[in-house]
This record gives sequence, structure tokens and C-alpha cells, in this order.
Amino acid sequence: MTVSSGSGRSPRAAAVDAAWNFDDPRSSELRFRRLLRDLGRPSDADLRAEAWTQIARAQGLQRRFRVAHATLDRLAPALPTLAPRARIRYALERGRVLNSAGAPGKALPWFLAAWRGARRHGEDRLSVDAAHMVAIVRSGRVQRAWNVRALELAERSRDPAARRWRASLLNNLGWSWYDAGDYRAALRSFRRALYYRRRQGVPSETRVARWCVAKALRQLGRATDALRRQRRLAVDWRRAGGKDGYVFEELGECLLLLGRSREARPWFRRAHAELSRDPGLVAREPNRLARLLALGAADRRS
Repeated sequence: MTVSSGSGRSPRAAAVDAAWNFDDPRSSELRFRRLLRDLGRPSDADLRAEAWTQIARAQGLQRRFRVAHATLDRLAPALPTLAPRARIRYALERGRVLNSAGAPGKALPWFLAAWRGARRHGEDRLSVDAAHMVAIVRSGRVQRAWNVRALELAERSRDPAARRWRASLLNNLGWSWYDAGDYRAALRSFRRALYYRRRQGVPSETRVARWCVAKALRQLGRATDALRRQRRLAVDWRRAGGKDGYVFEELGECLLLLGRSREARPWFRRAHAELSRDPGLVAREPNRLARLLALGAADRRS
């Protein structure tokens, strides 16, 4: 098996990846469309195809699933003539759109096809991406096995883009252990993820990693330590000009665990106010939001 170094990616090809802003898929779609205008040479056919796959991904993140599938459909007739990377990305994005639309079973064969194609052609970054998507649509031990497989590949790869996946993979592995109730294993993974996030130097992602560590500590009964960490996070978010409903939720949970329910109520109210703005969370976890509302309103007249 070859190991891609990532050094052969041309500046024009790298521009496809550089167009992404995952916090704003709509603007990303517009950037990809502008990029298509610069990819007009006959030799750019594969790069144009890659750009179209990323447009479909951006559309899926906007929950425009029919449009995303139609975007991919336009590429399907040309697939046999495209370079391996474009075909791999096509499979990845078809799977991602299906998964985002609530059909993980239909997405799985696409992710497995992307994994096989990426490994066959030595595309480490896309191999890691595909393995992490397989993990997302699986559960339990199978999920953890795929996360470990992706992590091991990222750690041994010479491709910097593949190695940058380590923090995300450790985060996902941590949540898999967390969902299994093994909070010690979750904490170990979250701490390793935090190490890599700090090395990457993106403050918002580092704050999320710190939050994960603190949440695992609370589940291990270390509520005072967790509370201290969440308070620091709330301050850091405020200094950055933002706020995080998940931090507010954890502040309430820590205080509740410490028997300080009166102090916890305002944090639960703030958590509900912030998190109920997320349509995805409203759809997925109505009971969680109802609990926050109840905890924030409890005994307010006392």
C-alpha cells in the first residue's frame, strides 16, 4: 500500500480545499461556484468535478438534500472518465448527503466504496475521511474500530492533511467511549484531542475540546474541577465575543451535582435559550431541551 505524502497537490487543486468555511456552507458554495469559473481549461475536468462534489456537500449542510443529489447526478455520467480522487470524493459526498438526510444505512455503501478507492490509490486524507464517516454511521464496537483504524492511518501518514484529522478522530473516539459509559476512556481520548487542538491553534476548536474534557470529568464525579473549567470557558467565550449554550448547560449540571440547584437555574435558562435556536437539536433532542426548560424554571417563585 502506498502512502501519499500530500506533496503532489498543485496550487490550483489545493484551492478546492481552501474554499471551505464549514461554519458557513452557503458562502462556501458561492466560493466553489466562483472557483469553477477559473477552472476552464480542458485539463481542469477532474478539478471541476471535485469542486462540484464540494458544492453538493455545501448544499447538504444547508439541508438542501434534493438539490445536492441533483448536483451529484450531473457528475455521474462522467465518473468512468474521472481521476480516482474525483470518484472518491463523489462517493464520499453522495454518502454524506444521504446520512445528513437521515439515511445512514444507504450512506454506508458509499463510504465503504470511498474507503476502498482511497486506500487503493494511496489517498491518505480521503481514506481517513471515509473511515471516519463509516464510524459515524455505525455504533458501538464497530464504530470504535473504524475510528481507531482512521486514527492509526492519520498517525502514520506523511500527508499533513491526513495528520490534521487526529484531533477530530480522537474527539469522535471519545464520544464513542462516552456513549458506552466508559468515561475514563472518554477522558483519555478527549485529553489527547485537546493536545492536538492546542497544537493546531484554532481557539474555537480548542474551546470545544476543553469542554469535552470538563464534561467527562463531571461524569467521573469531579464536579468541582469540571465547574472551574466550564467557568473559564464561559469567560473565554465572552472575551471572544460569543457564547455557548453547551457551556451554560454544563455549568448548570455541575452546580446541580454539587447540590447548588438555585445557582444552577439561571444557567439552565440560558442554556435553553441558546440551544433552542438550533433547529437540528430541536429536532433530535426535544427531551433534552424540555429538561433544560424545566430545570431553569423549577421553584422560581421560591
